[in-house]
Amino acid sequence: MRKYIFLAMMAVIATMPDLAAAQTKGSNGGPVVKSQGHPIEFVRKGTDIVFYVGDDDGSPLPTKDMRGRATIQDGGKTVTVPLTPASPNLMSGKLQTELSPKAIVVFSASLHGHSLTARYTAE
Repeated sequence: MRKYIFLAMMAVIATMPDLAAAQTKGSNGGPVVKSQGHPIEFVRKGTDIVFYVGDDDGSPLPTKDMRGRATIQDGGKTVTVPLTPASPNLMSGKLQTELSPKAIVVFSASLHGHSLTARYTAE
């Protein structure tokens, strides 16, 4: 049952216009998606994934108290990767294997009751 709820949630997220907007390149070379006005850049380095979180004015948003995860659909499998905050504005996690091209990555995080969600397609 949980699997079907999760798949339905992923379908809703994928169809949301704010999340599926065209991705621009950020200062760290990764795609940037805005969530509630906050730019979130996704960078992957081998099996490491990093999200750079910005405040609504573009400045780095401190992630010290942020909780988050990345949900990844790759090759017909879905995995959830817990993300760890790092100074000044990073959320990072470790994958079991490298992402394949066209993998879907969904960033979800919360800070003081404020939720952020961003969707990316690996290149």
